[in-house]
Amino acid sequence: MQNSPSNQVDDLKIRLNQFLETLDSIEPETTDLEEIDRLISLVDDLEVRMGKLK
Repeated sequence: MQNSPSNQVDDLKIRLNQFLETLDSIEPETTDLEEIDRLISLVDDLEVRMGKLK
């Protein structure tokens, strides 16, 4: 079962980890709009995935 709640939670954990790693790697002085857009996209993806778990 690929879409089981357990697999969905694991996927969400992976995505959250990716977001945190990306956030940690950003240098505020050199961050451009493309990086900010990518972070927003990751947050949007996390929000959608969390909504599917409810």
